[in-house]
Amino acid sequence: VQLQASGGGLAHTGGSLRLSCVASGPTAGTSGMGWFRQAPGKDREFVAAISPTAGNTFYADSVKGRFTISRDSAKNTIYLLMNSLKPEDTAVYYCAASNSPLASAVGRYDYWGQGTLVTVSS
Repeated sequence: VQLQASGGGLAHTGGSLRLSCVASGPTAGTSGMGWFRQAPGKDREFVAAISPTAGNTFYADSVKGRFTISRDSAKNTIYLLMNSLKPEDTAVYYCAASNSPLASAVGRYDYWGQGTLVTVSS
């Protein structure tokens, strides 16, 4: 599976951004997908995951109620809509694909996109 993330940029506190991740490859449509982020000097952390059929989602507590993960199976694309952004959301965001439907551990993901930078100013 190859993954291409886009949509990062600069936002003000309270603003919104939408990230996209296009997946390609023979198993792209049957993979669990997730978003992770990594701030400078910190470990990569789980943000959200969505099952292959998009019927189930799972969020980190830090983003629950503010971020929404979705999936367009026809386009093999997942999205992360980020609302009510905070300075602590500043990080490089990565999309990833897994053989597990709703994994949250970094080690459960086999394929990673290149990352897209999100910067939230106060």
